[in-house]
Amino acid sequence: MPICKSLVAFVLPALFASSLAAAFGDDAVKTPRPVPATRPEMKELLEDMKKRPHRIPVPELTDKDKEALGERANNYEARLRYHYVPTTEGSVFGAARTGGTAGGNAGGNASKDGAKTGAGRGNDFTRNADENMSLTYQFKTKLFWIVSRTNNCQYCLGHQEWKLSATGMTDDQIAALDADWGVYGEDEQAAFAYARLLTYEPHRLNDAAIDAVKKYYNPMQILEMTMSVSGNNSINRWKEGTGIPQSEGNTFAGRGGSAEVAHSNEFTTPTSSKYQKLVSIVAPLELQEGKATGRGLSTRPVLESREATLKKISELSKRTERLPLVDAAKTSEWLKESKQDVQPYNWTRLLANFPNEGRGRLPALISRQRQTGELSELQKAQINWIIARQDHAWYAIGQAYRHLKTLGQNDDQIFALDSDLTKPVAGLSDGDRSLFVVAQHLAASPIAVTDEDVAAALAATSPAHVVQTINHTTACAYFDRLTEAAGLPLEE
Repeated sequence: MPICKSLVAFVLPALFASSLAAAFGDDAVKTPRPVPATRPEMKELLEDMKKRPHRIPVPELTDKDKEALGERANNYEARLRYHYVPTTEGSVFGAARTGGTAGGNAGGNASKDGAKTGAGRGNDFTRNADENMSLTYQFKTKLFWIVSRTNNCQYCLGHQEWKLSATGMTDDQIAALDADWGVYGEDEQAAFAYARLLTYEPHRLNDAAIDAVKKYYNPMQILEMTMSVSGNNSINRWKEGTGIPQSEGNTFAGRGGSAEVAHSNEFTTPTSSKYQKLVSIVAPLELQEGKATGRGLSTRPVLESREATLKKISELSKRTERLPLVDAAKTSEWLKESKQDVQPYNWTRLLANFPNEGRGRLPALISRQRQTGELSELQKAQINWIIARQDHAWYAIGQAYRHLKTLGQNDDQIFALDSDLTKPVAGLSDGDRSLFVVAQHLAASPIAVTDEDVAAALAATSPAHVVQTINHTTACAYFDRLTEAAGLPLEE
């Protein structure tokens, strides 16, 4: 389905409307949370997120559950993962099964302008950081802030506010990320633009996009940046898809440096006069008569025709990768050491550049191709296709097409997935369509999926199906951005 220009234009089909009362009562929200235009508006919404109602029901805790979850037994996110996400599926952004706030931010203390110093690695808070990673914690947290502002993931945005404050950044310095990039050097501005492009317009990833950052960063740094930003996009989709409420207090003090003054637990802190009324240059804002409406926008182009798509797939093996790949034999050894039964495809050769970091990503990415829970292998392959088409991620499209073919799907069945999935589609059950709508909307933007989308899918399937669809979508968001930024050729 082509993405509508206004994200709030996604409409729930009438056939699901009667199911909403049972799942959500009168609380199913039909539109996404508003996109704030200015910093004071943003702060109000970040604070409001603490009152966000849960989207997905969780079972009552048994004594066994309480023992397994420990101190996180009352944590909504931890319980979602514990009850509904298979341990073998994992998470592409590295969060533990019992929840957590993994952020994929490698590096040490940042210098004033510093993207590229690895100093202070003792303050590294990445689970799987590699010694050959050179980008700093503060710099990658800035990118996470840019990603979250672009996606309007107000949960993640709040956490990055706390984390940047902990590194010593002032409120004005953080505000400049949103409205005044001239405060930063040309190298960081190029990285900010790349992070926003990778997040918002993955269909525009091409040689020129990579060349723009190559002026300031070497290929390994660009790969590190791409892996981090792709992971940020995954986290945004998990938090927004499942509807995680904001943390009540700042738990990031001391990370990546030591700020003289810790950020308060509240987000509604004063904003300087300089940034009171400046409008965001990061958030995709719909404007009417020069004023922001609070609605987000999508600029994704319409899907290519069947003929054009098949032609493009046939040419994918001729592409030349934009980012470095590890030798296939060395990658095979790394996969064996990582205890992962998968061939050294080009995407694994890409991850092998950072063996520790990549090892943490493997289970979730491998599970995209296999049944690990309630979602069948076919359902996963169909979601892979739907999201790859949404992202115009050609390596992922080629892989999904081949996988669907091996599962007995013909071209009519495959390209039927490009239809408007909010309406009946021949060969698809209402339950499948409800899950695919969640995946499709979540892929377009974390805020494009609404309470109504989730309620419809819950009514037609189960909480496990819905949570696993969201988790699977996070893996696709990572895979699509990473592989398309790298311009991977499809294996012969």
